[in-house]
Amino acid sequence: MIAPELSIVVPVYNEEDVLPALFERLYAVLDQLGEPYEIIFINDGSRDRSAQLLAAQFRKRPDETRVVLFNGNFGQHMAIMAGFAHVRGRIAITLDADLQNPPEEIPNLVAAIRAGHDYVGTIRKARNDSAFRRIASRLMNGLRERITRIHMTDQGCMLRAYDRALVDTLNACSEVNTFIPALAYTFAASPTEIEVEHEARHAGQSKYSLYALIRLNFDLVTGFSTVPLQWFSLIGMILSLLAGALFVLLLVRRFILGAEVEGVFTLFALQFFLTGIILFGIGLMGEYVGRIQQEVRRRPRYRISTVLEAQTQAQATEPVEIAA
Repeated sequence: MIAPELSIVVPVYNEEDVLPALFERLYAVLDQLGEPYEIIFINDGSRDRSAQLLAAQFRKRPDETRVVLFNGNFGQHMAIMAGFAHVRGRIAITLDADLQNPPEEIPNLVAAIRAGHDYVGTIRKARNDSAFRRIASRLMNGLRERITRIHMTDQGCMLRAYDRALVDTLNACSEVNTFIPALAYTFAASPTEIEVEHEARHAGQSKYSLYALIRLNFDLVTGFSTVPLQWFSLIGMILSLLAGALFVLLLVRRFILGAEVEGVFTLFALQFFLTGIILFGIGLMGEYVGRIQQEVRRRPRYRISTVLEAQTQAQATEPVEIAA
């Protein structure tokens, strides 16, 4: 087989309604480029007919299609890492399956890589999301950039391009939880961003709930920076100084004015405030300790049940278990 120039990595989770349209548009765009390519679909434990549709597409276009089937749901970023482990092309492009990122933008990312960049991020021109998701994304982007110093104008857009050397570097990382665009940015020598179109979701609904988005940003912050711990240490030091000053003030008033009870509710309020700060700090440190525990256990990040690819077509009917 001719080594592909482009590798398109597409994580799939419960996308049976959108896959036919994705196949039609994605293959048409890549065929028009006139270069050898491969599309790596990673089925992230879908509970609908996504796996069957992917298998049918593999049988239809076996030379350009590879399908990695997880035996469970391990998350979008682990699916992309599994795709990177199977990439053979010089340029890798990640693409969501929901068609909110138009496949027609792929040539623009390829051109940016060939212009000398090793990592190409994207910025959605006009987001077709709810106002709540746009505002929440903007706030989280600002908080993340202040804490981690990682500059990504639009961290929620997974339409991104990576050169092969950068993909190999990401494959060498063995973190249990990671945010791939941020990790790539830390290793990129010449990153850039380009604007891309954004469409309304073709079918189905978003797999990221508000809780999932919050968890993602906790992972991002605690995985790439210790600034929150430094902030908490600073807050603790300031509160300790204020508490010491308050104690001295109350002691002086005790000797000058005698016993007082009028300020008891103020003291209660201060106590509750300090207790809240302490609990927040314990939770914050727990996030870091939890990440340490996950890394120490060294459990496999995902488990593959079957890989469908042309050069091993004879063995594709037998499940192949691979731990990574």
